[in-house]
Amino acid sequence: MTEAGSARVRRARVADLAHLAALASEHAAYEGATPPPTDLARRLATLLFGTENPRLRCFVAELDDGDIIGYATCAREVSTWDGAEYLHMDCLFLREGHRGRKVGPLLMEAVLAEARALGLGQIQWQTPPWNADAIRFYDRLGAQAKEKVRYHLSVG
Repeated sequence: MTEAGSARVRRARVADLAHLAALASEHAAYEGATPPPTDLARRLATLLFGTENPRLRCFVAELDDGDIIGYATCAREVSTWDGAEYLHMDCLFLREGHRGRKVGPLLMEAVLAEARALGLGQIQWQTPPWNADAIRFYDRLGAQAKEKVRYHLSVG
């Protein structure tokens, strides 16, 4: 079990891609979602490192021994109702055994710092309604929930 004192959060690097893909697979399994594509590491490489100003940003939680135990991803989005951009946090995930050890707040602080650096005044995200631990975590941060149903529609 890891306390925040033995973990640090940093920006993802190209060398982290295989670890990120594995974590994303664990995250999907945890949420009962469809597994990510087998070429996820390649796709993430394009989104994270394919341009000078990448659309997707990623932070990893790393133990002192170099083991990556979690990640958070985010991207700029637009709110028509607010007439403003915000930072959308797509994922925040910690491996089993590392939750509740103050590593999650480190990842959130990295996302908050990114929003500030981009001059954005808000972060938005979602979590499944059954994920009581995540909801408690976000409530403790002072986040406010908004009820919505998320839809997906395939193009093609």
